[in-house]
Amino acid sequence: MSLLASKSPYFAISKSLGALFLFIGFGLFLDSSYMVSQTKNAQLYANISMFIGFGIVFWQVNRRVKEQMISAVIIAIIGEYLFSILLGMYTYRLENVPHYVPPGHAIVYVAVLYFSKASSILKNKIQIEKFFTIFILIYATIFLLFKNDVFGFAMTIATLLILRNKPRERLFYLTMYITVAYLEIIGTTYQCWWWPNTAWGIFDFLPSHNPPSGISLFYFLLDLGTLWFYKQRHKITWSRMKNIRKIRMNLID
Repeated sequence: MSLLASKSPYFAISKSLGALFLFIGFGLFLDSSYMVSQTKNAQLYANISMFIGFGIVFWQVNRRVKEQMISAVIIAIIGEYLFSILLGMYTYRLENVPHYVPPGHAIVYVAVLYFSKASSILKNKIQIEKFFTIFILIYATIFLLFKNDVFGFAMTIATLLILRNKPRERLFYLTMYITVAYLEIIGTTYQCWWWPNTAWGIFDFLPSHNPPSGISLFYFLLDLGTLWFYKQRHKITWSRMKNIRKIRMNLID
């Protein structure tokens, strides 16, 4: 059964976000503090797991998504070295950029993309968006009140304000927020990486938790960059698709 054409939202969730969450939990466990106490090759095992997972996903998706996955990996490599190594925004366990991280960004992107495009999910789009928004506000508020996560709360509010004027992308980015929140909690709990107690370890007026709640704001840069790369390579196709959208909107009006 096709994930996108599935009539069951439970099937769509399990085949996209469900599979992703299980893979994240397993893959990051291989690089966890527990595995480090058992073997010196913990990160190697995590890398191998990611490359296998990336290969399976890459083989299953269509040509367009394959291109987007490659773009996501390239942008993630640049972003990781910029934010982690050069700016010290966060630090990985071995103070490097693990090889599993860039392809991991691509897999997250694909899973969230397929979830947000599934027909059974789109049928309940408004209700899901409302539920996700309420969940995100509660999540960020708890982090603010009990973890003094001012930095994460500020990024969360900024994210929600941006999405107010982006109805087409709203479901995708709300889903990305929740997915990144899960990923960050697992990664920091396993001590695969950690965040400083203030924003970037520089701005004392912005206390932060490990992890900050709204850090998905920076993942949006990856998503936007991936889409930009695809648009540049397929300008004619993209222009044609925009014209079709305009025609459809005019017919609806």
